[in-house]
Amino acid sequence: MKIVVLIKQTFDTEAVIALDGKGAIIDTGIKKIMNPYDEFAVEEAIRIKEAQGGEITLVSLGTDTAVDALKLALAMGCDKAILLNDAAFQGGDEYSAAQALAAAIRPLEYDLILAGWVAIDDNSGQTAVRVAEILNIPQVTMVTKLSLNNGTAAGEREIEGAVMTVEAPLPALITVQKGINEPRYPGMKGIMAAKKKEVKKVSAADLSLTSTAVGQGAAKTIVKERFLPPKRQSCTIIQAENPADAAGQLVRLLHEEAKVI
Repeated sequence: MKIVVLIKQTFDTEAVIALDGKGAIIDTGIKKIMNPYDEFAVEEAIRIKEAQGGEITLVSLGTDTAVDALKLALAMGCDKAILLNDAAFQGGDEYSAAQALAAAIRPLEYDLILAGWVAIDDNSGQTAVRVAEILNIPQVTMVTKLSLNNGTAAGEREIEGAVMTVEAPLPALITVQKGINEPRYPGMKGIMAAKKKEVKKVSAADLSLTSTAVGQGAAKTIVKERFLPPKRQSCTIIQAENPADAAGQLVRLLHEEAKVI
């Protein structure tokens, strides 16, 4: 079983984000991690490999710091890693990122592509499924249980009050959701082995891509402004001797101060 796993490096979930005067994110000193949903994809790939044999190739688009996330996945048990690291890839959107990732995956042998269903930094959930469309392979999203049998992938996903099962022929792309597994911590043996595993850095020229085909040159959307949410205002505590008085005060505040009624 040849498996490709898409990896993205994101800010730590507890990182305090700051912006410069131009709306750009100041990432100096901010801890970066593997996107948590991608950890589930990595773990699922390793479990499939342990059960059926095969090889796992990681593919990521990012800067030099993304090597840390890839090395973690290699330490967990993946075999190879490709990092799309080129200024030409930067400044784009989900469309241009998918174009680059698909170009890197296309020459590989693969039976299955796994990815987290969403990245916690932008919450778009678009890139992986766009890769599937570009590669012209089926996709199943937000899977919480995956079965592979006779060249078919069956993914279960939760819907309101029920569980939906979607089948697709391989090769296919599956995005996974929390609950599919519990990602492992890499042991010392895996960490030492990861040091010897190569992270192959690939440029746009290596993929025969021009600057207008990827990155900002190919983006379909433009970020005009970034801003932080306003600070939460202090709450008003209603004190009353009985519920009727409390309800009256609440109605008055909603009408006169909040102006919502």
